[in-house]
Amino acid sequence: MARVMPNVRSYMKLLAVLGLASLILAPAMAQDTSNPSGLPLPRFVSLKSDRVNVRVGPSRDHDIAWTFVRSGLPVEIIQEFENWRHIRDWEGKQGWVFHSLLSGRRTALVTPWERNDRTPLRARSRSDADIVAELEPFVLASISGCVGGWCRVNGENFDGWLDQTRLFGVYPDELIEE
Repeated sequence: MARVMPNVRSYMKLLAVLGLASLILAPAMAQDTSNPSGLPLPRFVSLKSDRVNVRVGPSRDHDIAWTFVRSGLPVEIIQEFENWRHIRDWEGKQGWVFHSLLSGRRTALVTPWERNDRTPLRARSRSDADIVAELEPFVLASISGCVGGWCRVNGENFDGWLDQTRLFGVYPDELIEE
């Protein structure tokens, strides 16, 4: 059985092509701001209304896939088409929403992926800070700011700091200025 030795020149050409491709594609893989809104993708926003229809495509001609019935819920915008936003919810479900039904106000759900564990709300942004409350899963919180892996949150009867990994509505280590 004959053994074929790789051609060094072919490898060099392949490396050159891959290098050029990475220079061209690298900016495209960064956050895209060339979409209709000019804002980065992906990004978190919240629902403006108590009733938001989510459609299977980006127009009113498309069927309604489901309807949100609570304002303030956080969703992630993953794509834009004209005045329509392709969103993803905490369960990973995706659909299209008209842009005017969304708000830039930052909110988060506390551990919606858990059913029983409570999340300690701290007086300060440290794991050894005093616990001022324990929040149930699905509690909706407004985000005041996030720094160093902690988010300042508040709601109807609470105000304090939560471990950022316990929230749907912010990215890991995302910095949000107060």
